[in-house]
Amino acid sequence: MPSDRRPLVLVAAAVIALVAVLALIPRGTPPGEPGASGPFPTCPGDADRTTPSASCPAEASISASPSDEPSAGPSDEPSQEPVALTVGLGFTPSVQFAPFYLADQAGYYAEAGVDVEFQNKIDPELVTLVGQGSIDIGLADGTSVIPAVSQGIPIKYVATIYGQFPSIVFAKASTGIRTAADLAGKKVGIPGRFGSSWIMLQALLADADLTPEDVSIVEYPDFGQGAAVTQGAVDAATGFANNEPVQLELTGEEVTILRVDDIVPLPGNGLIVSDSTLEAKSDAIAGFIAATLRAMEEIAETPQVGLDAAITAVPELGSAREVQAAILDATIEVWTGPAQEARGFGAIEPADWEQSIAYLQTLELVPNPVTVDDVIETGLLPAQD
Repeated sequence: MPSDRRPLVLVAAAVIALVAVLALIPRGTPPGEPGASGPFPTCPGDADRTTPSASCPAEASISASPSDEPSAGPSDEPSQEPVALTVGLGFTPSVQFAPFYLADQAGYYAEAGVDVEFQNKIDPELVTLVGQGSIDIGLADGTSVIPAVSQGIPIKYVATIYGQFPSIVFAKASTGIRTAADLAGKKVGIPGRFGSSWIMLQALLADADLTPEDVSIVEYPDFGQGAAVTQGAVDAATGFANNEPVQLELTGEEVTILRVDDIVPLPGNGLIVSDSTLEAKSDAIAGFIAATLRAMEEIAETPQVGLDAAITAVPELGSAREVQAAILDATIEVWTGPAQEARGFGAIEPADWEQSIAYLQTLELVPNPVTVDDVIETGLLPAQD
């Protein structure tokens, strides 16, 4: 090639290369096409959509993000830590606490955002510890809650577990005892002249126009009154509907049970919390209640799941599965009273509390005036019919 034409060829080649480069630069994508910076943000899974996913925040569809702004990535906020709750159950680990064991093992408490630790205490200790805030949630009945609140212990009853009052009087049918009136002149074993059993017994006797002086009271501070009935040392004794009479029946003995529910509707065992815990952890408490009631419903439908959960939590219960299964069946029966029959597990009946306050006042167990609103809180229960 002649030397005088070489510069022109080089210039032409440079121009052609520049045009090719410019052709590779994108000049925008029509709205509505994949990859466009259109009027809607992109949600996970929405890469090919031109309208927002239903899971996108509503406000995100109102305004468009400028096309030159980076899209938002996954949230860097850490997931919320579960709320720690210390839960006080009865004195001895038992199949009676199967709903709590199941809710824990099945992950219902975790789903509710709570991390539960169980402790076992007697009722009076639970009331005090809950009132102090040392335990977040406890179990107690109305005969403990009402006097405690009257004495200034700041607690509330927030969900019913036992819809029937579990404390009863039982006897072998062979004694001839059929009604409270038949207790006249009989030996009746009790742990002592205190607590729910003593209150219940007085109500039963009063309904039959009797007083404690009309029966022979035999005290068993070691709670051995059940064995005393079996051995014939006493004619009748106080106990729990889902414990002593169940075990006596398993020996083949026919048993008579006297209940207080139709005389005065004493509130059965339920969940209690302190006023301060209620204020500080209300959402966590509500979640705990819902998870526990869910477990109760499952156990009522299929008792075996409750028995299995109890044995997992307390392995020694497995050595007497038949006895534990019978106790659990009796426990399930006690969960339902009139209020729970009408509105579901957990329901609280304010009228029962009003009658119970009035009755405990006659026994001089309410030193300072209290109202129903002072002792119960129904707002944490799941929506009920």
